[in-house]
Amino acid sequence: MHTHFMDKLRNYDVSFSGLKTGRHEFRFEIDKEFFQLFDTEQEFTNPKIAVDVLLDKHSTFLEFEIKVKGTVELVCDISNENFDHPIENEIKVLVKFGEEYDDSEEDVITIPAADHAFNVAQLIYENVALSIPMKKISPNVSEEDLAILDKFSPKEDDEEEHESDPRWDALKNLKNKN
Repeated sequence: MHTHFMDKLRNYDVSFSGLKTGRHEFRFEIDKEFFQLFDTEQEFTNPKIAVDVLLDKHSTFLEFEIKVKGTVELVCDISNENFDHPIENEIKVLVKFGEEYDDSEEDVITIPAADHAFNVAQLIYENVALSIPMKKISPNVSEEDLAILDKFSPKEDDEEEHESDPRWDALKNLKNKN
């Protein structure tokens, strides 16, 4: 990775080594430049997002709570107009110390014991990305438009998605009995 990129990313380091145990708050404002750090397919147009990072420092581990709140501009799938989509999400992560970096466990990240800072950029990014809907529909699109669209949209993909979900199967079985 080029150094310029690393410097930019470093802006999202939360340095914990000098901190007392207890709660500490950090705030980041993120915009387009932030998303350019990531090689992303997704279009983040005109993002205006505030990130509140709450660090609860314990003697042997760290707890992070990362909240994102703001808006991104999306293009409506139906009308192609731009609209502001509200973003609000929060993730909690436990940071432990170990031999080397490891994020294979869910909600737990292990960082090298020698580290003095934890970089929250990736978590902020995921937090925002999760808030972007698959179907981008402007609030100005009427219910009728949606109903018409629904008639013509292919149904096959729905089926495939549901097959892997036991809850859907249960529902389907119920429907078939009646």
